[in-house]
Amino acid sequence: MARPTKWRRVEFVPSIQYFTPSDTSCAKLGENVLRIEELEAIRLKDLEGLEQIECAERMEISRQTFQRILGIARQKIADSLIGGKAIKIEGGTYTRNICSVKCLDCKKQWNESYENFKKILNGQFNCPQCGSQKITCFRDEEKRFCRRNCWRGGRKQESDS
Repeated sequence: MARPTKWRRVEFVPSIQYFTPSDTSCAKLGENVLRIEELEAIRLKDLEGLEQIECAERMEISRQTFQRILGIARQKIADSLIGGKAIKIEGGTYTRNICSVKCLDCKKQWNESYENFKKILNGQFNCPQCGSQKITCFRDEEKRFCRRNCWRGGRKQESDS
């Protein structure tokens, strides 16, 4: 049985998600689909110029996984440039929503993806240290939001009103 795919953290989702060559005289234009995490790998490594280990840490994946994602992304982009194919950016296994969470029993703090935080809210997730289900968003104590991509989606808290 294969391991479940780990969510890749991305900081940028493009507003333009389709690129075509300007010469569209070809009757049948091919297309490469670039996943969001592949675009993020290109952005971090090639645009921001970070080292692979830094990129992997920002995406919260291993360096080997980052290298594999980057290689696939570069291959798709090269194929599109050389073969005159369109690039469509969509899909993937990624999350933008990372929140700081805290166990109320053992006080352990860690970052969790929105997808897992939904499980926490439904009582389906336990603290990795003590097994407690008493887990909350760490920023709740400070009465302010987590990062801009918090699971609360920028809603104003009642205590702030």
